[in-house]
Parts: sequence; C-alpha cells; structure tokens
Amino acid sequence: MTGPEGGDGLREAARPGAGEVTATVIVDAPAERVFAALTAWERQSDWIPFTTVRVVEGDGGEGSLVEAVTAVGPAVLRDEMRVVRVDAPYEVGVVHCGRMLRGPGVLRCTPMARDRTQVVWHEWFHLPGGAAGRVAWPVLWPGSKFGLTQALRKFGRLVEQGRLP
Repeated sequence: MTGPEGGDGLREAARPGAGEVTATVIVDAPAERVFAALTAWERQSDWIPFTTVRVVEGDGGEGSLVEAVTAVGPAVLRDEMRVVRVDAPYEVGVVHCGRMLRGPGVLRCTPMARDRTQVVWHEWFHLPGGAAGRVAWPVLWPGSKFGLTQALRKFGRLVEQGRLP
C-alpha cells in the first residue's frame, strides 16, 4: 500500500518538509500533567482556534489516527495525523499524512525547576503548490509561528487553571 496510510506513503510523509514552524511556552505545571493535557487530543479543540480534533482510529496512543479540522468561514482544512511515537511524559511524534498537510511534527515537554514545563511544538510540513505554496504558507496553515504561539499560550493558561486535561 502506498497511500497516506500505507508504509510507503507514511515514510514519504515522515520526511521533513520546507514549511518549518516552531512555538514554545513555559507552563507552571509538572511535565506529567502538561503531557497528559497535550495528548488529550479532543481537548485540543479548546485551545487551537477554529479547530475540532478527534481520534478516528485507535486510543490516541501510538498508531492512532487523529483528525483536526480547521474551519474559517467557508475555508476548511482537514489534517490527518498518525501518532508514530509516544515517550510519556516527554514527547509525542506525529506524521501529518493527509492530502494537503504532510510532514512530521513533535510536541516536547521538558521538565524544569519548581514543577514548570517547557513545551515545544515543532512541525516540518511539505508545502503544496511549489513556489506559490511557499509564498502562501502562512495563510494556508493556521499553525504559523504566531498562531502556534497563541494556541500554546492558551493551552498553558488552561493547564495552569486546572481546566485541562
């Protein structure tokens, strides 16, 4: 099988693309709690704007397929991610394997002093549309640096307030 779900398609999608974006936040909570909140996939809808997230296959752990649908007005972007690695409470790796969004991503939790945790969200997307895709990248993916940072800040506030997971 060579489609997005097959071995060859997943291997191809797992190669880093040119659309690289990273966001970081410090959360005043222990890494175990922060990691649990990050991997409560459906709850990501609480902190990622315009997005509904659900597990469509599996239990949310390694091997699961997670779908995030972002809708802004009539524009809808469907993002399918295969969870490829879980190293609780430190890291979860995904491969975006849909038609439009492809490439690896990682969410890392680094424990710090005084029960604080640094969260790093890093993505390496393959850009559709060649040069036009590279120019349109910040518009096509709401996870641009600003959007990711704002989402992670909201995530941090919700964890610190005890509203996540």
